[in-house]
Amino acid sequence: MTEPRRYVLTGAPGAGKTTLIDALSRRGHLVIREAATDIIAARQADGCAEPWQEPDFVDAIARLQHQRRLAADAHDGAQIHDRSPLCTLALARHLGRDVGPDLAAEIDRITSAGTYQPLVFLIAPLGFIRRTAARRISYAESLAFARVHQEVYEAYGHRLVDVPPGPVRERVALIEKHVTCQV
Repeated sequence: MTEPRRYVLTGAPGAGKTTLIDALSRRGHLVIREAATDIIAARQADGCAEPWQEPDFVDAIARLQHQRRLAADAHDGAQIHDRSPLCTLALARHLGRDVGPDLAAEIDRITSAGTYQPLVFLIAPLGFIRRTAARRISYAESLAFARVHQEVYEAYGHRLVDVPPGPVRERVALIEKHVTCQV
């Protein structure tokens, strides 16, 4: 089995990554869902109102990302990931948190192995943000957080492809153009 081609969608919270992931999935692409939202939902269901305040939050995300990546690797071909451990590093920096042992190990693992494609899709903000139980960030904060993502990916040598706001079909077409060109 050949090594899968793993592409990452990153960017500001509320920029439409999940909508794009859903559309890409409907078009037959293997997608790997974001881990942070699921960690938040599970911990909120257990009674923790703000899981991002817990000391092991970023490590829990890194562990789930690792599990999801391994499960996806049973399939050949391209994978499209809604975030990666480098996004989790950006989150740790944004929250002012130290990098825990699980996140540090995952970053070492993915960077030494070249796990993700050098091409990363930076999903541009839509001009507003819808707050949810998991997303309690202002639009201005989301823009600052997006800049941290961009800085982290560039520091790790990734080339960012800007995916501007627009109709979902146009954004998906832009992503697919780059993913299929790499076959």
